[in-house]
Amino acid sequence: MRHILLLAALVVAYAGVPLLFGGTPYILGLIVAALTIAGIAVAWALLGNLGGMVSFGHAAFFGVGSYGSAVLSMKLGVPVFPAVLLGGLAAALASVAMLPALRLRGPYFALAILAYAHIFQILATEMTPITGGAGGLLSIPRFPVLFGLDLGGKTGGYVIILTIVLLSALAYDAVRRSAWGLALKAMHDTEVATRVVGVPSTHLKAAMLALSAFITGVVGAFNAHFISFLEPDYAFSSTWTVLPIAAAIFGGYRTVWGPVLGALAIYLLDQLLFKPILPHGHQMVLGVLLCAMILLSPGGLLPALRRRSTGERHAHA
Repeated sequence: MRHILLLAALVVAYAGVPLLFGGTPYILGLIVAALTIAGIAVAWALLGNLGGMVSFGHAAFFGVGSYGSAVLSMKLGVPVFPAVLLGGLAAALASVAMLPALRLRGPYFALAILAYAHIFQILATEMTPITGGAGGLLSIPRFPVLFGLDLGGKTGGYVIILTIVLLSALAYDAVRRSAWGLALKAMHDTEVATRVVGVPSTHLKAAMLALSAFITGVVGAFNAHFISFLEPDYAFSSTWTVLPIAAAIFGGYRTVWGPVLGALAIYLLDQLLFKPILPHGHQMVLGVLLCAMILLSPGGLLPALRRRSTGERHAHA
């Protein structure tokens, strides 16, 4: 039954949504934006839940992946899809510069990563011959037409970002279930004890940081080719840090699909419901909703829905 439900969900996601909203590009564009945030939220949750590190600087990985892919495709003629993967690799390599921050704990690590994001933004602004400087890059190559589907359009972009998000969530789940995941969970309880028994805690944290950076970089690269424009203030905007964190916490960052559900919920509610009612105060309503979720269900929306479903089954039994 579980596999049947999963197959049905995939059919609805890949076929039902484009059929339902293909004629309304605005709605489909909002869903693409929500899934973009969802991809970063999954990466952030992976680092926070498994790596035990709270990051305020995922905008750094998003921006590096965006510029890496855009520059490779524009300057060197690399095809778009390989460029997207290489953009993710560039973000993972950028995380190497952040390895000294692994010595820090708690808010100090979070602030250090935030500082790195600002450094990368300054570099993108100053490296004018490569990045276009403050003026940014125009006419970034779009996704090609494949099997009659224009991947550069709203429907094509939706299929691509949905696939990225699903693969990212599956990677998160695979790591969580692996021996690495077991070691990382043990580290959360007592890192000193795990080091004594031979668990390479620093190496595992570095691996989680690199994987989180790669996923975020791929999402950033997708976004650059989807909108075909890039400039430093946009690529390294705090939006790419704040919204994914809110989405992951709202949906339940200790679950695999919670960040995805959270991103879809808060972004679509904000854009379709709160913003039309309160054009200048809609984000305040979103903040109140997030606070209410933290107070009423600290684990997030998905765990709350699971508890309710379990309670209803027990009541019927």
